[in-house]
Amino acid sequence: MSKQNIGATLALYPCPVMVVGAMVGDKPTWTLVAHAGTVAHTHLMVSLMQAHYINQGIRENKKLSVNIVDESWLKAADKMGTVSGNKADKSDAFAWTMGEHGAPLIDAAKVSIECEVDGNVELEKFDHFICKILATYADDSVLNEKGKIDYHTFKPVLFEFPTYEYFVTGDKVGDCGKMNKA
Repeated sequence: MSKQNIGATLALYPCPVMVVGAMVGDKPTWTLVAHAGTVAHTHLMVSLMQAHYINQGIRENKKLSVNIVDESWLKAADKMGTVSGNKADKSDAFAWTMGEHGAPLIDAAKVSIECEVDGNVELEKFDHFICKILATYADDSVLNEKGKIDYHTFKPVLFEFPTYEYFVTGDKVGDCGKMNKA
């Protein structure tokens, strides 16, 4: 075997970049997130350090949005990872619209997912919010003729750790479940 043991290293990168939004009081706030993922066909998980300002709004309202980042607004999204909501008001960082279920959605995001928190698993100073998907909003520009998101058109930005680099999704390399059929 030519593989080396490089330790207990998280190697599930790159991951999609998203900006999570939630209401804290009567204002939206935002934070950059790359620790998130699918946990069922109806749920996703968003992992945030417990010290984040946004967590109090998520805990109180049980609603959040996941706004998937593409290159068109990457610079503004990146800023949400460098400015603390505990120190600065981020409510005016984006033009936004209130979703049908009470979570703020970023207008610039071509895909936004509105969620309700079903539970929270606290682990190593992180909140891992288990979120039921209530609605997915997609800009017409990224939908195919069947009304589904077209990832040939919509190219989410990916984050790689530990280098802290951003990438965009690339070329199609196969068809799932069909690669071994004659």
